[in-house]
Amino acid sequence: MTSPLTSAEIRRYGRHLVIPEVGREGQERLKAARVLVVGAGGLGSPAALYLAAAGIGTLGLVDFDRVDESNLQRQNLYGQEDVGRPKLETAVERLGEINPLISLVRHDDRLTSDNALDIVADYDIVVDGSDNFPTRYLVNDACVLAGKPDVYGAIHRFEGQVAVFWGAEGPCYRCLFPEPPPPGLVPSCAEAGVLGVLPGIIGSLQANEAIKLALGVGESLVGRLLVFDALGVEMRQLGLDKSDDCPVCGPRPTLTELIDYERFCGLGDSRGRDSEAAEPGGEETEMEVEFDISAEELDEWRRSGREHRLVDVRTDQEIAIAKIEGAEHIPLAELPQRLDELDPEADLVVHCHHGPRSIQAVSFLRRKGFSRARNLAGGIDAWSAEIDPTVPQY
Repeated sequence: MTSPLTSAEIRRYGRHLVIPEVGREGQERLKAARVLVVGAGGLGSPAALYLAAAGIGTLGLVDFDRVDESNLQRQNLYGQEDVGRPKLETAVERLGEINPLISLVRHDDRLTSDNALDIVADYDIVVDGSDNFPTRYLVNDACVLAGKPDVYGAIHRFEGQVAVFWGAEGPCYRCLFPEPPPPGLVPSCAEAGVLGVLPGIIGSLQANEAIKLALGVGESLVGRLLVFDALGVEMRQLGLDKSDDCPVCGPRPTLTELIDYERFCGLGDSRGRDSEAAEPGGEETEMEVEFDISAEELDEWRRSGREHRLVDVRTDQEIAIAKIEGAEHIPLAELPQRLDELDPEADLVVHCHHGPRSIQAVSFLRRKGFSRARNLAGGIDAWSAEIDPTVPQY
């Protein structure tokens, strides 16, 4: 049910009110709309800013993270003074300053299979600003089961994607991506990088789609995937078809409740521990906790003079940013061709930025007979945070 605009709202939204496709009635629809933004990071920041400014009456935000200095390159909800604070604490303050006339709802928790349906049920539209595959599948499935549109966005280096997945009206995320990629195949933003302005572009496009859905105007991206190339300043659209075999939105659904999405994506149990890691080339194998070594343990090895070899599987670009003294550089992609450089009898400690690539490397090495290969848990980031702060974090 819509409610009339107040005098303050008429003043604030005047530039909307003179647009025929919006007008007073449309602005009242925006006031009545309830939109949930999942993730207050690179995509969620600009999306939430513009949704708040547009007058979305109830804006919910889901996030459990704290502001890190590396966020500031692209997450424009935050400033230097916010480093270390819970993201939603800062986000609600900032959004409240942008528009004090709307209601802001904090969900200070990780979105999980246990809470997703309850949270999504309170909203009309969901904007997915997550940056990992388990959450994307979780958001999609929750939206399909709840009958809500999922405004999807994704970013990678210079390229971004936007779509509206809505099982009731067209294809869902699973129609486009029936299965997740093998763990580690698609690098995260921390590993691959992202142009700082790109999340602003893609997040704004997501806000645009959510606003159009709330207004009921224009042509939404249901059934279309918009791909943006920042280097070439090009946009192209791909048509998407609803899959008859889709397990969640197809005519014969087999997925009727939320599942363990960490396991579905090959990332182990819901606590986030990787139980399987892909061998270079695609095969998967068991990865046990005992194959890890902590930054503190590695430091003890080095201090005691215990013989070992430290292997860095990151890219050349990452090596130029920061490295651990004494580490040998063998990029993950080159590891299968360079096994003869390593001793199967030696203690090997492998690291990357945070851990996923080195887990793959150790899994591969152990299959090839390197039974004493270990993964540096948390990668060079943990080494910098816990042992040697002179190693730059990125």
